[in-house]
Amino acid sequence: QVQLVESGGGLVQPGGSLRLSCAASGFTFGDYAIGWFRQAPGKEREGVSCIESGNGGTWHVDSVKGRFTISRDNAANTANLQMNSLKSEDTAVYYCAATRRFGRSWCRVAYSTDYNYWGRGTQVTVSS
Repeated sequence: QVQLVESGGGLVQPGGSLRLSCAASGFTFGDYAIGWFRQAPGKEREGVSCIESGNGGTWHVDSVKGRFTISRDNAANTANLQMNSLKSEDTAVYYCAATRRFGRSWCRVAYSTDYNYWGRGTQVTVSS
């Protein structure tokens, strides 16, 4: 049974940090690109970051560049999203997702439909 389980969300003050984790099971994790998406109340789901399955190359949306870092540990079947210098506009439910669509040397989060496995999400609230 395929599962992606996010953890690490919570309430943090502006300027603070959180580290989200995505624990995967039920599929060959190392063969899949991983994406992080987020959805704020009343807004569409937005792609945030992704990491390739092969070389570990990464991509981040402009609004989080320099603040967020995506990583993966294939031995542990986990992916992480380190979020620093958090802003109120980062408040959202964060989802991790997996896909084999891209092969091993690229990824994108422009289209959530590229991803076929999804977690249930973890809430991140940035507020003073």
